[in-house]
Amino acid sequence: MLEINGASALVTGGASGLGEASVRALGARGAKVVIMDLEHQADKAAKILEDVDGAFMPTDVTDTDQVIAAIEKAKDLGPLKALVNSAGIGWATRTIGKDGTYESAHDLDLFRKVIEINLVGTFNCIRLAATAMSLNEPDEDNQRGAIVNTASIAAVEGQIGQASYTASKAGVVGITLVCARDLAPVGVRVNTIIPGLFDTPIYGEGETADQFKERLGAGCLFPKRLGFSEEYASLAIELLTNSYMNGESVRIDSGMRMQPK
Repeated sequence: MLEINGASALVTGGASGLGEASVRALGARGAKVVIMDLEHQADKAAKILEDVDGAFMPTDVTDTDQVIAAIEKAKDLGPLKALVNSAGIGWATRTIGKDGTYESAHDLDLFRKVIEINLVGTFNCIRLAATAMSLNEPDEDNQRGAIVNTASIAAVEGQIGQASYTASKAGVVGITLVCARDLAPVGVRVNTIIPGLFDTPIYGEGETADQFKERLGAGCLFPKRLGFSEEYASLAIELLTNSYMNGESVRIDSGMRMQPK
């Protein structure tokens, strides 16, 4: 098992949702956690850090200098042994419009933006964090660290209008084994979680949001509800610490299969 007690960890998108749950789970295991998120999430991060030992570093995952600054901060807190990539955005637009004009086709800049943040940003954090991990003293299994990425059920069953999101998340799944193979010589493992529908702030709050989430949950196989962020975080911790989990993409989705819409 990879020992993370007393080590440092990075969590992108760590101020809310799946990222926040991962921060709290890592903190409960004794890790010192650097929350990497956008500047406007500083207040949320500060609230989390009342319960977790660590720091907040304003970070755009596509900005190499900001990612390196967060990594250096983590190294100040302890040897960097864990990275959870959970930052990402979504966008829903059909490939073509309804009027037959070129102008109404999917905006190419928006497509690029989703790819840039979800896929390029994930790889940016992998390549830089793994570089820092490669300098750690190895344990008895010659491990120096572990990385968990976040894909989506859209990676394998993208719905109508999800071309950019699906492409980005399928890319994350696609690089998982390659990165695991690249990093095996330095003792850094790489796995990816493929979450289904999870109850996160993306759905909003209030009665309308609750009704919408209830309808979504009815489409799950069993249990018939949205997933809890803590369930995602439990799997993330297992993938980080279980020394024999490597190069794998694991679904956590109640057994559901997404329909076209």
